[in-house]
Amino acid sequence: MSFYKQHSIKIYNSLSGEKELFTPIHEGYVGMYVCGPTVYSNVHLGNVRTFMSFDMIFRYLKHLGFKVRYVRNITDAGHLENDADVGEDKITKKARLEEIEPMEIVQRYTVDFHNTLNQFNFLTPSIEPTATGHIIEQIELIKTIIDNGFAYEINGSVYFDVHKYNQTNNYGILSKRKLEDLIHNTRELDGQSDKRNPQDFALWKKAEPTHIMRWPSPWSDGFPGWHLECTAMSTKYLGDQFDIHGGGMDLKFPHHECEIAQNQAAKGQTPVNYWMHANMLELNGARMSKSTGNIINPAELISGENDFMTKGFSPSVIRFFMMQSSYRSVLDLTDAGLLASEKGYHRLMEAIKHVKEVQAVSTSTFNVLEWQQKCYDALNDDFNTPILISHLFEAVKHINALIDNKATLTTTDLETFTQSIHAFVFDILGLQNESESQEKGTNKLSGTIELLIKLRQEARANKNFALSDQIRDQLLQLGIKLNDGKDGTTFSI
Repeated sequence: MSFYKQHSIKIYNSLSGEKELFTPIHEGYVGMYVCGPTVYSNVHLGNVRTFMSFDMIFRYLKHLGFKVRYVRNITDAGHLENDADVGEDKITKKARLEEIEPMEIVQRYTVDFHNTLNQFNFLTPSIEPTATGHIIEQIELIKTIIDNGFAYEINGSVYFDVHKYNQTNNYGILSKRKLEDLIHNTRELDGQSDKRNPQDFALWKKAEPTHIMRWPSPWSDGFPGWHLECTAMSTKYLGDQFDIHGGGMDLKFPHHECEIAQNQAAKGQTPVNYWMHANMLELNGARMSKSTGNIINPAELISGENDFMTKGFSPSVIRFFMMQSSYRSVLDLTDAGLLASEKGYHRLMEAIKHVKEVQAVSTSTFNVLEWQQKCYDALNDDFNTPILISHLFEAVKHINALIDNKATLTTTDLETFTQSIHAFVFDILGLQNESESQEKGTNKLSGTIELLIKLRQEARANKNFALSDQIRDQLLQLGIKLNDGKDGTTFSI
């Protein structure tokens, strides 16, 4: 029997508002799409939290033996200011302000996004498509929606007809909003006069003469609507209907609502079985906001160069802090919370290090399988990492008891316990033992310097004093001093 068949996972589905038993469309396979960043600025710490939640989910599904195709896109065009259909493209605006090409902005912040996620030990997704790489698919999707009667073209732009759609479908099925309420609460905005109704949203926008990012289409030289991009990319790589669609809570409306409408209008079916939304990250009890100055980015949190924290915190400590809260809960980032997590993290790592000291005996007093099952039960209950972590600290107590000979484990139980705690901590939660990583880094550095010392000795033996001096001087520039003595060469940093 496949390992995943031994586990019944329940997922909180935003569509139904309930926890539902997870049944993938194709047995043994999972298709998961998560809305990625709009690359016009450094990645927001709240976005890191969202992507971290789905990284953990990706890790757990893989751990259970599912073949997971995880698609996380890069939005590099078409995302207008304030998530609206009017205003300036966020990337184009940043490029105009800095007087460089939009794709220079895209490249800079895509690299920043990847570097930041690498610091937090993210797995790479299976596919990372870009919006600009799928213009043809988006144009074809618009054609289908127009042919099916749910979109209209006017003055070179194409809009989705929400009112027409709502006659036979439910616009608001995900966000639980009613179109009548949306109409009542909508005010006319400048620049929306082309729309039949203010609730309609853009599938294609005609580019103004000064708009740099533009592509030819049957309707105009222009660019795709933001909502359309994710529909085109998710269905291309995961099919017209797939298992899981994730993102931040702020994307539920209008972005994800529009995705459902587009797919229903084009394909005649809802695109996703399980909609998952990660909640917001606050800073000291208030929403993060650039306008109020209540904001901190990942680099500042790691370095400690900020006005909110007493010190910097390592990526693994930050990850551990975030995993101590359910992905569906609002998480308040505080100095006290991070300091407490740092202590807990080190306590956990210290205990795992001491597992190697445990001696196996003929009988067990610690029920490893029962503890292991409790850990799986937590993860199977909508990926409940806080409960998992509570069980990990229960394991810490057992480890200390085992070392003090107040508890015992058989050889088989010790092997199961060691493998399980490593799987839960490192493979699924994605933590790293930073002290071990630093030790390995130090060993690698020492090995590299010893190799250079050997090469320098060979150069001197061959009377190649220029190369010998070059090695010594360049190491000195890096802060590494070579000390020649009668017993050989040593180094100091």
